[in-house]
Amino acid sequence: MQKLKVTQIRSTINRKQKQKDTVKALGLGKIGRSKIHDDNPVIRGMINKVSHLVKVEEVEKQKTAS
Repeated sequence: MQKLKVTQIRSTINRKQKQKDTVKALGLGKIGRSKIHDDNPVIRGMINKVSHLVKVEEVEKQKTAS
């Protein structure tokens, strides 16, 4: 499954409460903080709501040595 790394790049000051809540639900809250999420429609919808506040990168699965 694809993973997404979401990083907050802008502040939530002077933003609507729904946007603040969405950023918090993504596990962010401070500029520069990152969180890795599974790529699914719920997370994509949250990212679309606050796309002007976050940066999104696709992360490849890490291979573990056996």
